[in-house]
Amino acid sequence: MGKELNCSVRFGKQQSEGKALLETSEILFRGEFRLKIPFSTIKSAKAVDGELRLQTADGLAVFHLGAASEKWCDKILHPKSRIEKLGVKPRAKVALLGEFDADFLCELGSLTRTVSKGKAASDSDWTFFMADSKEDLAALPKISKSMQDAAALWIVYPKGQKHITENDVLAAGRKSGLKDVKVVGFSSTHTALKFVIPLASR
Repeated sequence: MGKELNCSVRFGKQQSEGKALLETSEILFRGEFRLKIPFSTIKSAKAVDGELRLQTADGLAVFHLGAASEKWCDKILHPKSRIEKLGVKPRAKVALLGEFDADFLCELGSLTRTVSKGKAASDSDWTFFMADSKEDLAALPKISKSMQDAAALWIVYPKGQKHITENDVLAAGRKSGLKDVKVVGFSSTHTALKFVIPLASR
């Protein structure tokens, strides 16, 4: 879930009012025409006189964002790393449930050495749970009971699949007494939803 603004966009000979959305790895526009511009495809980004000017392989896209243009430009030029978006702090106690890719394990290892695998430890600050199917979500009640105070649970699940959807994950988390607070693109194939214990229950 990124920032969004109503604005005017010019792209080639097209110009339209609509809504621009700044996501974690792309910028979107929905108006009389639509744009989806991944950060990785942007050749240059500049903020000039209230305009965000993005040079892409398909041409120049100009977003009339006013005062927000500089902030959006900075976020495009300096996107947060995955581990920053997930919020894991140095020396945090992390529990991993399920199989995670080597890149993620390496990112975690650069921050903390306290990583347990296969067990929902009650003293964990962060728990990452890989849910590949709806059936996997049956483990959530047990995981949620192991959480304490301000501990956070990230449920990582496949994008764009019918056998497990965002609604399935949200429903299972809420049924387990947890509150959903954030969503992050975990990878090109997976999404992560963050859950915490509601303040009233801590």
